[in-house]
Amino acid sequence: MQSIPVDTGRLGVLRCAIAPEAKISNQETQEIKKDRDGNPVYTVAVTVRQDRRRISVIEIAVTGEPKGIEEGMILKVTGLTAFMWAMGDRHGVSFRADAITPITGALKAGGAS
Repeated sequence: MQSIPVDTGRLGVLRCAIAPEAKISNQETQEIKKDRDGNPVYTVAVTVRQDRRRISVIEIAVTGEPKGIEEGMILKVTGLTAFMWAMGDRHGVSFRADAITPITGALKAGGAS
């Protein structure tokens, strides 16, 4: 799997669309996915809108539960990497970050800070 570093400064405003959720590795047992060191992996759905283009939603995996993130908050994503994947006739891009943190003082959806 080839990893591609992503320049988040060129992505525009990154906003939480879905608050952090534990990533499930086995739907039958509801087992939470772990990283190589045994830490739980979480996902955050993030909206990306650059240069007044259409909004895209990407799901970013991160080790450990990101704290203080609510839907609508503007986020800082550190160490974002994209991974190209293929399984049989399916293929896509996955995203992983070193950290996802809320930008304090940034306005949430609805105008509250």
